[in-house]
Amino acid sequence: MNTNQLKYFISVADTGSFSAAAEENYITQTAMTQQIKALEEDLGLKLFDRSTRPVTLTSAGASFLSDARLILKRLGDARQRAAEASTGIFGTLRIGYIKGYERSGLSDQLRAFHRMVPGVLLMCYRDTSDRLAAGLQNGEYDIIFTWDSTNLKSAEGFEAIEIEKARLYAALYAAHPLSRKEYLERSDLKGESIIYMSPSELSDNYGDSQFMELYHKAGFKPQILCRSTDVESILIMVASEEGISIMPDYCVKKINNAEGLVFLPMKGTEEVEEIHAIWKKDSKDPALERFCHLLQRSSSYSDIY
Repeated sequence: MNTNQLKYFISVADTGSFSAAAEENYITQTAMTQQIKALEEDLGLKLFDRSTRPVTLTSAGASFLSDARLILKRLGDARQRAAEASTGIFGTLRIGYIKGYERSGLSDQLRAFHRMVPGVLLMCYRDTSDRLAAGLQNGEYDIIFTWDSTNLKSAEGFEAIEIEKARLYAALYAAHPLSRKEYLERSDLKGESIIYMSPSELSDNYGDSQFMELYHKAGFKPQILCRSTDVESILIMVASEEGISIMPDYCVKKINNAEGLVFLPMKGTEEVEEIHAIWKKDSKDPALERFCHLLQRSSSYSDIY
């Protein structure tokens, strides 16, 4: 028994035809028939009833089919693990991410990397943008995913990839007069009590200045009720009708059946939050290098309303 015979057996079972399976595998029908016959002789079983058209599996063949699929899958997995082990990449990658970003597609990227390089342990840490920046500078993290409130991406000695432009959404309580609109513009927020979601515990940071400029362009100064870096606390306050908030789509798009809450997209190309992956240029860690290569291949931008 060999892997080709198993592959040919599955192909005949799936197509119900020796000729179709032969064509699918780029061999002659005679060769296909010989390979299946050799497999049957090795097993001491008849796998197909050749008297029917299309050919059908015998009871023994039907039982063997699931095992044959499983054998090929395990062989494929074993080859992949061996190939990955040959890279010699092992160790730990310390990954920091901004509060709220656990709702994003970050786990998909981490899962893809783990499958490629299973020898690397991925340690994840959730924090504010200022603490993430300090942690990266101090060597506590290898890479961070952040709404870059410190503009670290532009600092000397660091590299960055823009992972996405996350559209901003207004979070409103269901009874709010604006909740029935299709979308909101920044000018709609004049006079509203804003529960301000900030990436940083520090006031007047780089990230805040970008969004204050949006209010300035809309012609008013926002009425900020309070500031918070915690998404869940903000949403509780909004649901309690304390005020409204603006937050990126990754914080809200996975919320289902949000009782008392309505999320509306903010209109405008500037109504986005940029998420960057940032790391130190001088890092020689092969795991980090491989991870960054994956990010560069897979990074994409969210559609902007």
